[in-house]
Amino acid sequence: MTSKNSEQTEFQGEDISPSKDGCLFKEILREGTGDELPMFDDRVTVHYISRRLDGVEFDNSRQRDRPFSFSLGQGEVIKSWDIGIATMKRGELARFTSKPKYAFGQKGHSDKVGPNTTVVFEVELIDFGGKDFSPEQDGSIRRRMIKAGEGNLRPNEGATIEMMLKGMYNDQILEERTSTFILGEGCEENIPAGVEVCAFKMTTGEHCKLFLKSKGLAGLEKFNIPSDATVEYELKLIKVERAKDKRPNTDDEKLAESEILKARADQLLKGGHYEVAIKKYKKIYEYLLSAIFSHDSDRQRCKFLKIASQSNLALCYMKMDNYDDAKRACSRALDFDDQNEKCMFRRGQCHLAMRFYDRAIQDFESVLKLNPLNAAAKQQIQMCEQQIKAHEVEEKQIYKKIFQKSPQANASNK
Repeated sequence: MTSKNSEQTEFQGEDISPSKDGCLFKEILREGTGDELPMFDDRVTVHYISRRLDGVEFDNSRQRDRPFSFSLGQGEVIKSWDIGIATMKRGELARFTSKPKYAFGQKGHSDKVGPNTTVVFEVELIDFGGKDFSPEQDGSIRRRMIKAGEGNLRPNEGATIEMMLKGMYNDQILEERTSTFILGEGCEENIPAGVEVCAFKMTTGEHCKLFLKSKGLAGLEKFNIPSDATVEYELKLIKVERAKDKRPNTDDEKLAESEILKARADQLLKGGHYEVAIKKYKKIYEYLLSAIFSHDSDRQRCKFLKIASQSNLALCYMKMDNYDDAKRACSRALDFDDQNEKCMFRRGQCHLAMRFYDRAIQDFESVLKLNPLNAAAKQQIQMCEQQIKAHEVEEKQIYKKIFQKSPQANASNK
């Protein structure tokens, strides 16, 4: 049984409950550093010791020697933690005394905390930071929430969105504008790739900060930002018009949609937006791979689209120096038409870039069989032969060094 004096001691500190109802108190045991506080939905890492008012521990992360991490304000923990940790600075150690309203309520917690029990948490805020939105989870795209949006409906691929964005580097404004663009094709409006990644996760009215570094700086090349720098963007999603589900069901619909996709992808390819174009060319292949048509004109158009999408897909990969995937795309196109001069030539270029000189020569010779007047193929064969000779000379020099005897070895053989 806890005494009145003991209870008064435990409740020392500041009332930090939202309505100042005396249900949650905070006492700072060790000051933190800096002025920064965690934001809503930040990933926070803490050590903690949990006790009842009688001093009995029921949970202790320090005993396990394993800090605990969670997303602040998302209901992943009890309310007293979401409320209290939001008031802490990095490195701060604090004691929170919570009545059941912000702790475990009428149900309690397992067999260690009974119903309607007041509990005490000693919490150390080790670190906090924005959520990692980068595809590789490498910290190159991190978001920190300033103000949560409305509802749970997020933009989808192809949605038209209106967004306010402000980019900062070294306290200098890089850009500040409100832009309307199609999500997934923001490159055409010079939207940085990291901003677009974040936009998929936002809801209308959301206001956040985005921190971009390393791979997250893609699309910011025009600003000449050093690769080891961090760029900060402030974003606000103003309006969202979600795209309708356009996935075609019938083969005829797939053919019609593939025509639209190819025209769009070709524009993106010409504009140098290779990664976005790749997605669309891949979708064409996905739509048409198993499609069956009764009319000869539809079959011919389907064949053309499959070959053209793979050929242009290969070109996109080649522009990105990804010759392995480019070679595979060429081979898929040649599966549909083994007399395709352009795809044969591009595959030869891939083999040459990958130093498979014999295979490259075979491809370029096949091109010349199809078109003896193809001067570029003749030049490529000459280049392959020059590379082979240079490689042979290099190998001879290597073997010469390996087998060349040292003066000591020559002396011992006399």
